[in-house]
Amino acid sequence: MIKIGNEAPDFTLKDQNNNEVKLADYKDKRMLLSFHPMAWTRVCADQMKSLEANTEEFEKLSTVALGISVDTVPSKKAWAKELGITATKLLSDFWPHGAVAKSYGIFRDKVGTSERANIVIDENGAVVFVKVYEISQLPDINEIISFLKNRREKK
Repeated sequence: MIKIGNEAPDFTLKDQNNNEVKLADYKDKRMLLSFHPMAWTRVCADQMKSLEANTEEFEKLSTVALGISVDTVPSKKAWAKELGITATKLLSDFWPHGAVAKSYGIFRDKVGTSERANIVIDENGAVVFVKVYEISQLPDINEIISFLKNRREKK
């Protein structure tokens, strides 16, 4: 699994609108990579809705939140519409299957999905926060926001 201090592996994935999203395009921003196992499940939906609900807070903290799973782009598009997600990019790590999750060391080979995890990358591309959650556990978005605020205050 990726560790704090590691350089974040770059990637290019498609979002729910079939637009390419490159990690390298977000230099000078902090990134929250919020990995979820599968779309269309309750905990994953709540996890992505928490990103959307905190869009303004992330903007204030110069942070871009991305939701990532192994689902296809059409599935992500339908799911985003169902959830009312318009500001948050939901990325498809479908093909090569789970390649980004694998590069971050959080792919679950036995089931073919990522772990449920939050990874924060700083403005310089370094990993500064990694937390893997139980699959059934909803990540605490306030924990991430507090972490981001504390890092901002220390600078």
